[in-house]
Amino acid sequence: MNRPFLRTLNTIIAAGVLAACSGCKPGGGDAASFETVTATRGDLAQHVTASGTLGAVVSVDVGSQVSGKIASLAVDFNSPVKKGQLVAEIDPTVYEAALRQAQGELANANATVTLKRQNLERKRVLVPLKAASQFDLDQATAELAQAEASVSIHEAALESARANLGYCKITAPVDGMVIARKVDLGQTLTAGFTTPVLFTMAQDLSRMHISASVAEADIGQVKEGQTVVFTVDAFPESTFQGTVTQVRRSPTLTQNVVTYETIITADNPEQKLFPGMTADVSILVAERKNVWKIPNAALRYSPPEGVGLEQAPPKNFGRSQRLLYVLGANAATLKPMLVKAGITDGVETQILEGLDEKPRVVTSTLLFRVKSSGFVPKPPPEAPQ
Repeated sequence: MNRPFLRTLNTIIAAGVLAACSGCKPGGGDAASFETVTATRGDLAQHVTASGTLGAVVSVDVGSQVSGKIASLAVDFNSPVKKGQLVAEIDPTVYEAALRQAQGELANANATVTLKRQNLERKRVLVPLKAASQFDLDQATAELAQAEASVSIHEAALESARANLGYCKITAPVDGMVIARKVDLGQTLTAGFTTPVLFTMAQDLSRMHISASVAEADIGQVKEGQTVVFTVDAFPESTFQGTVTQVRRSPTLTQNVVTYETIITADNPEQKLFPGMTADVSILVAERKNVWKIPNAALRYSPPEGVGLEQAPPKNFGRSQRLLYVLGANAATLKPMLVKAGITDGVETQILEGLDEKPRVVTSTLLFRVKSSGFVPKPPPEAPQ
């Protein structure tokens, strides 16, 4: 390696070392250099993030009001259905017998009414002839009324038996798709205090809703009609859009954390989204165009000990005010400054007031330890020929 090249290299290295020590204090100590930024103009959008679960806009659990064995199943998972379509049938044998019994009891009650009416007519003829007493007439009138009441009771029993027989045929309550089947052929259902669920049907999977849990600190910013962007794990490269349609005021407490359910509606024309998927939601709550903004690192900056300040920082200031540090007059000291902050996107924050002069705002400090003020860096020795 030739000497001119080595001499040039040594000169560059020595200049770099001298530049690094240019901020050293006489007599030793800490000399600080600062990383700074200036405010820039641009657009800002503030979002509230949450997670939620996708579901159909209208989801109906189809159950059974009667007990019995499943005699037939006409649909399965993902089967399209129309309102009124037969989807399952319960063995009707017991209910057909109950219907015939109710019909027979009603016929018997009607026959009794006929007999009691004829008896009353006879009493009405015999009383004027002194062949029957007034008591007999009154008793016949009461017996007819009881018989007619019995007819009403048996008519109601017949209607109930006919309805129970009709309940053996399970039909779809809405147009849609079967998203869950919870019974098998031959299974016996017991309709007691709770109605057994046979199917879950989604009315329209081309529109979905998200039930998102928004933290109490953010819920005040969420309003109906706001735009939402969300992703699901099944399609990590795709983003989907929706709209806030409801902010429910009922709180949910989970491990001392209060959240509020927020309903978001989204279109699903390709039906890529399935019920039950977890959605990571970002709700656009504020947007500003062409505003002054600075990195959030400047708002988090706090000077270390030993850095000179032109004046003491204020101790009390408003909630919307933030404390910044800017380069002082000689670039070796810092000047505290209060600014009024606006919205933030998590990376940058809008500055509303306080930076009219657009000074250089400090984001970090670089400290150099210097042992003595008489240090002069020497060039490295030249390499042997």
